[in-house]
Amino acid sequence: MSEIPAKATESEDPSDGARAGAAGDSAVAGATGGAMGHAVPQPRGDARTEPTNTPWGGAPSGPSDDARSRTAGASTGDPTDAGTDIGADMHRATAKSPGGPRGAAPVESPVEPSGEPMGDAMWQSSPPGSIYDYIKVASFSIGADGLVDQWSLRAEQLFGISPERALGMDPIEAFFEPDQRERGQRKMAEILDGREWTGVVPFRMPTAEDGEPGAEGLAEVYVMPTTTEDGERAAVCIVVDVRTLRSIETDLAASQAIFGQSPFGFLLIDTDLRVRRANKRFASVFGGNVESHRGRTVHDYLPRSEADRVAATLRRVLETGDSITDMHVTGFIPGSDDRRHWSINLYRVHSGTGRPIGIAWLGTDITSRRAAAREAAAARRNLALLNEAGARIGNSLDLETTARELLDVVVPGFCDLATVDLYQGLLAGDETPRALADGSAELRRVAFASAVSDAPFIGGPAPVAVGAVHHYPFNSPCADALRTARPQHVPAEDGGLIQSTLAVPMVAHDTVVGLAQFSRTKGSEPFGDRDRALAVELAARAAVCIDNARLYRREHERALILQRSLLPPGDPEASGLDIACRYLPGNAATEVGGDWFDVIELPGHRTALVVGDVMGRGLRAAVAMGELRTAVRTLALLDLEPAEVLSALDEIARGLGTPGGVQQATRAARQPRDADLSEVYLATCVYAVYDSVTRRCTFANAGHLPPVLVEPGESALMLDVPPGMPLGVGGEPFEEVEVELPEGALLALYTDGLVESRDHPLDEGLQAFVGALTDPSRPLEDVCDHVLNTLDTHHGEDDIALLMARVQGLPADSVGDWTLPREPRSVGRAREYARTQLTAWGLEPLVDTAELLVSELVTNALRYGEGEIRLRLLLDRTLVCEVWDAGLVQPRRRRARDTDEGGRGLQLVGLLSASWGSRRTPRGKTVWFELPLPDGGTPLTDPAEALLSLF
Repeated sequence: MSEIPAKATESEDPSDGARAGAAGDSAVAGATGGAMGHAVPQPRGDARTEPTNTPWGGAPSGPSDDARSRTAGASTGDPTDAGTDIGADMHRATAKSPGGPRGAAPVESPVEPSGEPMGDAMWQSSPPGSIYDYIKVASFSIGADGLVDQWSLRAEQLFGISPERALGMDPIEAFFEPDQRERGQRKMAEILDGREWTGVVPFRMPTAEDGEPGAEGLAEVYVMPTTTEDGERAAVCIVVDVRTLRSIETDLAASQAIFGQSPFGFLLIDTDLRVRRANKRFASVFGGNVESHRGRTVHDYLPRSEADRVAATLRRVLETGDSITDMHVTGFIPGSDDRRHWSINLYRVHSGTGRPIGIAWLGTDITSRRAAAREAAAARRNLALLNEAGARIGNSLDLETTARELLDVVVPGFCDLATVDLYQGLLAGDETPRALADGSAELRRVAFASAVSDAPFIGGPAPVAVGAVHHYPFNSPCADALRTARPQHVPAEDGGLIQSTLAVPMVAHDTVVGLAQFSRTKGSEPFGDRDRALAVELAARAAVCIDNARLYRREHERALILQRSLLPPGDPEASGLDIACRYLPGNAATEVGGDWFDVIELPGHRTALVVGDVMGRGLRAAVAMGELRTAVRTLALLDLEPAEVLSALDEIARGLGTPGGVQQATRAARQPRDADLSEVYLATCVYAVYDSVTRRCTFANAGHLPPVLVEPGESALMLDVPPGMPLGVGGEPFEEVEVELPEGALLALYTDGLVESRDHPLDEGLQAFVGALTDPSRPLEDVCDHVLNTLDTHHGEDDIALLMARVQGLPADSVGDWTLPREPRSVGRAREYARTQLTAWGLEPLVDTAELLVSELVTNALRYGEGEIRLRLLLDRTLVCEVWDAGLVQPRRRRARDTDEGGRGLQLVGLLSASWGSRRTPRGKTVWFELPLPDGGTPLTDPAEALLSLF
C-alpha cells in the first residue's frame, strides 16, 4: 500500500462509509453553493473535502461525524439534480434486487445536530439552476468482482458511456492509462478489503464505438466500501469533475473579490428588479451594510425621473439580453447635496441551464472624470475661441470693424449679449493720458451683438444705440472697471433677462481704450474664474488691434490732410484749357499713397500740367510727394523746358534720401554702395507745357504711364512719349516730344491706380481706360465720372489721380504780334501798336500804363539785346506783353542810387505790372509783364505815383 500515495481508512461499519460519502458530497455542494450566493440553500456544517492536484493524491480520511450525521441535504426531487440522480439510481438498484442494492446500507432520515429530524424542507424540490447544474457529480457502484454493476444517469452524462456498455466494465482497465493500471488494481483490492479512499485520479475516456480515442480528464473520487446481500465486499463511488470544481473555486474567489474587495459598486438584481446582493463598495457609498440593501430598487437611490429611465433600461436588458455599456446616471448620495455621476454597465446573468436569473450592475463614480472632462472641454473651447480671435480680430485697420469682429467671435460661443464702448476722445484723435481717465468720460458705443434679442439689456439699464455717445456714473461697476483697468461683475436686476455680466476694460499698451461687456442670460451657466480670464484675454487682443487701428487712422488722416493740402485747391483754371480732375485716396487698409497732380500757370498764357506718383505709402510717401510737388512748382516758375525740369527734379529726388542733400547724393552715386531701400525715394512723373497761342504741347516723361489723347471724331490713343527713368534713379537724360493739339481735343493724364490692380494686368487696364473715352465732347466732369464708374478700379487698393484737359486755343483776334527793326524809331512804333491794339480791345484804362512799360522793354531790347525785336500782346484773363530779341543775356533788376540817371526801368516795370519776368527761348530771350484787366477787381497803379516813388 505504500506505493499508492492515497490515504485510505478502515470503516467499522459499511453503512457509516455510505453516510460519510453522502456527507462529503453535501460538503462539496455546500462549498459550491457559497460560490453562487443565493442560487441554492447554504448547507449547514463545515464539512469540506480538500483534494490535492497530484494524481492519486490522498485526502483526509472521510468527513466528520457531524457531516456524516447529515445525508445529501442539498439534494432535491428534481431529476436533473445530482442528489436526486443518485437517489434514483439507488431506487432502481433496489427495484432490481429485493432488499435493495447489493451491500447497500439502509438510508437514514436526516437529523439536526441536536438529534431531531430536519423535516421536509430538506426534501423539497429545487428549481432549475441549482448547484448541481454547475457541479458535474456522478455515482456508480462496483461489485465484489471489481466490475461496474450500477451506472447512474449522471455517470452517463459525465463519461459519455451508456449503462449498457458500462455495466460489467472493469473501471481500472477502462479509464486508467496502462502505466497506472497496476497501481489502480492494488488500490481496488484495498477498497474491496473494506477501506475508504478519497483522491484525485487522472483518467481517459474509453475508446468510442467509432474508434475515436477518449478524452483525458481529472476526477475527484470518493470510494465507500459496502457489502452485498451475500456478504461480499463491494464499493460505491462518487465522482466529481475536478476541472469544474476548480472553475467554481475561481469564480468563488472572483465573487469574493467583487463583493469584498472591488473598488467599484456591484449589484446583483433579480428578475423583480430588486437588489439581491450588494458589495461593500456600494454599501460604503450609499450607507449601511450589504444586507441592508437587499430588496431595494433603483428608486431608493436615484431621483424619480432618473430612476424611471434606469428601471426601463433594466427591463430591456432583462428581456433582450443586450448589455449596456457606459450608461451615465446622475444622482445624490445620502448626506450630501453634491450631484454625482456614475458610469453603469449592465448585463444579464444566466443559470447553468441558461435561464435568466437577474442583472449584474457594475457602477463607477465618474464625477471627477466628468469634472475633468468639462474642464478639458472648457479649455478646448477657450483655446478655440482664442484661436478664432487671433484669426478674425484685427484683419482690418478700422475701429468699428475690429469691434464687430470681437463680438462675432464671442457671440454666441462665449456669451449671449455683448457690447463695445470706446472713448470718444480717442476716436476723435485726442491723446488722453490714462491717469486722467476717471471712468466717467464720454464713450461711444461702436458695436453690439445679441443671440437672444434685439435689445441690449432687457430689464437692465436703458439701452444705448450703436453710435450714441454716453457715459457711466462714477460709482458704477463699469466706471470702476475703466478707472482701475480691472474686470468687474455687474449685478443683474431682478426680473430681467440677464443673469451674469462681465465689464472688461480694453487695455492696450497700458492705456484703457474702452470697455467690453459680456452678458449671459438666464438658463446659461454663470461666468466663472476661467471665463473671467478668457474675457480679459479676448478684450486685450481686441484692444491692441483697436489701438493699432486708432494709431493708423490718425496717421492716415494726417497723411491725407497733408496730401490734400498739397493738391491744387478747388477747380484749377488755365488759359486755353478746360480742366477737370479727380483724386481718390486709398482706404485705411492700404494707406495713403504719393499720387499728385498740379496745374501751373506759366508766362505767356502757357500752362504746365503735372501728374506724378511717389513709390511707397503712408506719411513718408505723402511728405516726399509734397517736397517733389513744391520743387516742380519752383522749377516751373523758372520757365525751364520740360526735360530740364525733370532733370532738376531727379537730382532733388536723389537728395531726399541722403542726409547731405543733392550734392552728397551726387558724390555717393559715383561710389558703389549698398543702398538702403528705406531711404530711397523713387517717383514717376509726366510734365507737359501747353501754349494756348500755338496749341502745341511739349511732353517729358520720367517712368510714368503715357498720356492719352482723344481728337474730335477720332478714337483715343496713347501718345508715344519716351518713358525715361523714374525720378531718383539718375544718370539718364530725359527726352521731349512736342505735339500739336487740335481744337476741342481731350488730353488725359493719370496714375497707375486707375488702370492697374491685383485682378488684372496693366495692359488690360490701359485698354479699358482708352475704351472708356468714347465721347470726349461731353462735359469734362461727366467724362471723369464715367471713367471712374466704368473702369474696374478696385478703389482702395491704391490712390487714383486723374487730370483731364480739353483744348481751347486762344482766338486769333486776342493776339497782337509785330516785328520791329533794331532802330530807335521802333520804340515809338511799339507804343503806337500797343495803343491801337488796346483801344481795339476796349482796354483804354490800360493804355497809358501799357505804353510806358512797352517803351521800357523795347528800349532795353535795343540797348542790351541783339537782332530784330518782336512785340506780342496776348489778351485772355489778363493782358500779357512780351518783347523778344536774340540776346542771351537775361535782364537783372537792381536798385538804382539817388545819383544814378538810369537803372530804374525794370523797377518801374515791377511797380506798374502785376508780374514780370524773362525766359530763354531757342533763339534768345523773352521779357514779359502782365497787367490785370480793368474789370478784374484788381486796382490799377497810377503811373505818376509809381514814377514819383522811384525818387
